Formats: sequence, C-alpha cells, structure tokens
Amino acid sequence: MRLYYHPLSSCSRRVLLVARHLGIPLELISVDLFRGEQNTPPFLKLNPNHQVPVLEDDEYVLWESYAIMQYLAELAQDQSLHPETAQQRADASRWMFWCGQHLMPAISSLNWENSIKGMAGLGLAIQTEVARAEAMFVEACQVLDTHLVGREWISGSRLSLADLAIAAPLGDWHRAKLPLMQFSQIGRWFQQIQALDCWQETEQAPS
Repeated sequence: MRLYYHPLSSCSRRVLLVARHLGIPLELISVDLFRGEQNTPPFLKLNPNHQVPVLEDDEYVLWESYAIMQYLAELAQDQSLHPETAQQRADASRWMFWCGQHLMPAISSLNWENSIKGMAGLGLAIQTEVARAEAMFVEACQVLDTHLVGREWISGSRLSLADLAIAAPLGDWHRAKLPLMQFSQIGRWFQQIQALDCWQETEQAPS
C-alpha cells in the first residue's frame, strides 16, 4: 500500500500513527504541498480535493484521513483501536467527526496564520483571524477537557482511533501557537499519547 502524504500534515500523521501502532507497512510518497504538487493532474486523479493523505491499495484509492484510519484498522482485524461492538465504534467515530467539525477548523487556521504562512513566505499572521480561531479552539477544548475528567482515554477504557485522530493536530501546538496549556485534562491525556511508540516514531524534529 502507498500513502501519499506530507511530513508536516497532521492529517497524514494520524494515518501514520495507526499504521505504526498496528505494524502495517506503507510505502510513503511525499507530496510537496509548498510547490503545489497537490494541484497537478496526476495527483488530482487520486484526490480531486487537492489534499493529503491519500491511500492507494492496489486499484483502490481512499482519501479522507479518518476513513483511512478505519480502513487500516479493518484490514488489521484490530479490535483494540477499533472495537467490535456497534456502540463502541460509534462512540469513537463520534469523537473523530467532532474533531473534523469543531477542532480541526480552529487548528488549521492557527497553523496557517502562525506557521505555514511564514514557511511559504506569504506574509504575517492576520491578528483578527488568529483571535477568531483561538476562540474556536478554546470553545472546542473546553468540551474535550470536561469530557476527559475521570477518563484515561477519549472513547472507552483504552486507546482508540479517536485518541490518535485528535492528538495528531495537537502535535502542532508549539508551531501553531495553540492555547493548549490551560487545559489540564487534555494535557494529562496528551502526555500519555506522547509516550506511545507510534507517536515518537512519527515525531518531526522542530524546524
């Protein structure tokens, strides 16, 4: 299987976290987002949305990182990250969808304004946009922080796809200047994630 990805993409990282945790080998093909390779005709045949990651499994092509995570867990017949009961799976999926709807828009905006624009030479952060995204981020994290009171993991009693899905974009907290440190329950939970082998194996050296 091939994974088209970018090393700074947190959406790519959440897929890599699952693959490393489950021991699934992937051929990694880097897509240079800064040079616009995601907009070229060959890539658009894989994903018309111009985004990484994309998984290619023989003739089957799958985009959207959350779907790829679930697919890899299904292939591995794994019932630790992806439990067997309908309610347990729905609960993990609920938090993955929450991440995409509530947390990722805020993180993406802060990452763009505080980090990526500078890397790409696109000027300074727009402070009104930073303030708007910070407010979105705080509102989402208040929900997660409250949920984690008395819980070791986000969904169920052990590590699940939901934990890896949500942790991946938080890995950019320093570069993106995410106001994360005020949330004690998230901090406790995030330390557990950072201790995982799969997290350490996918960690990028700071630039």
